[in-house]
Amino acid sequence: MPNQMDLRKQITAKIVDAIESKHLLPWRRPWTSSKSSGRHCNVKGRAYTGINPLMCEVHAMTHDLGSNVWGTFAQWRALGLSVKSRPPHVQPGEWGLNLVFYKPIKTTNIDPATGEQVEDEFFLMRTFTVFNAFQVEGEGVEQFRPVPQVVTEFSTDYGPAKELLQATGARIEHWGEEAFYRRPLPENTWPNHTSGDDIVLPPKNSFASTGRYYETAFHELAHYSEVRLGWDHRQHGYAMGELVAEISASLLSAEVGVPQGESLENHAAYLKTWLNGMKVDSSFIFKASTQASKVTDYLLSFVRQEEPAETMAA
Repeated sequence: MPNQMDLRKQITAKIVDAIESKHLLPWRRPWTSSKSSGRHCNVKGRAYTGINPLMCEVHAMTHDLGSNVWGTFAQWRALGLSVKSRPPHVQPGEWGLNLVFYKPIKTTNIDPATGEQVEDEFFLMRTFTVFNAFQVEGEGVEQFRPVPQVVTEFSTDYGPAKELLQATGARIEHWGEEAFYRRPLPENTWPNHTSGDDIVLPPKNSFASTGRYYETAFHELAHYSEVRLGWDHRQHGYAMGELVAEISASLLSAEVGVPQGESLENHAAYLKTWLNGMKVDSSFIFKASTQASKVTDYLLSFVRQEEPAETMAA
């Protein structure tokens, strides 16, 4: 079994390859309007967090899988469904998707200073294999698959997105030609005599689409969450902060049904830095995706009571 470092390197390599070879950002989920849209989750509806949503998206795009619902072999079998045989064109070991979870390990050690026994706990990364709803068959499988439909900008319901913005209580101003979050600073430091801790967006009618407006607002909401979740942008760096906000905005958009239409070109300024970060440090994307999941759960908590996120088990 691969050790912790090897697992991180293998997963990071897949994400880097998805960006460089397949020209996709694995955190940007193609948008559909159905009961099977939203964040990637298990058959019980519990959302995956951390690095797992990114791995789900890479696997889904690689094998043209259109559902956000996944399950282990045993979970599908318990529902009376069976996993399809691996197609001939798929390499052995590539049909299922290996996700990660962290198993708590407790140890008892002797404190050298006192000679007393002390308990310590750490988390060991392990993997489990899941299959998409389009990789299984049997009666009732359709409930886990999205219903094909044509959706346009005009038929999109942005009510949930508007509700989320309002529920957070974030102060949002509309002026200028840039979008940014103003961090809390001493009185009158920012322009317009404000102490900060607010979001500035261009007027809504200046965006190419309503979806782009809300996606941008979600990006700045992620920055708004930093001080509330104890995230030190100076410690982690500007590029990682932007990656956290980018992933968070995508997860939120998927959850409330906002179209995600930006391409790689819109992220060219950061892509090189993100890729370099992943190649140099295999924990880079893990740190970013973990924080993005925390931001997403924090913001969604204003509008709904979430089930426990799927982080420790399948």
